[in-house]
Amino acid sequence: MKGMGNMGNMMKQMQKMQKKMMKAQEELLEMEFEASVGGGMVTVIADGSRKILDVQIKEEVIDPDDVEMLQDLILTATNDVLKQIEDKTEQTMGQFTKGLNMPGMF
Repeated sequence: MKGMGNMGNMMKQMQKMQKKMMKAQEELLEMEFEASVGGGMVTVIADGSRKILDVQIKEEVIDPDDVEMLQDLILTATNDVLKQIEDKTEQTMGQFTKGLNMPGMF
């Protein structure tokens, strides 16, 4: 029965870690991320759930004869902001799984 105390303690620690993990995830979802390209000509803002909140395009970048450039700027800014979210998510949530080696759990 001595081992049961360790199991109970371990369960408490796991519950505590789960609460911290959920709080970190909620905070991450509420964060806003921003990426600008072309010297600030195009800016994309998204939240931690990867929802695009705003796209800002400076008037001087709009050239009807070069639509492809504007498309490239928007695409690049969008990919940049999504990469920021991915990196922050990995950094934030990775702290909870670092060092865990539980086959079949993840």
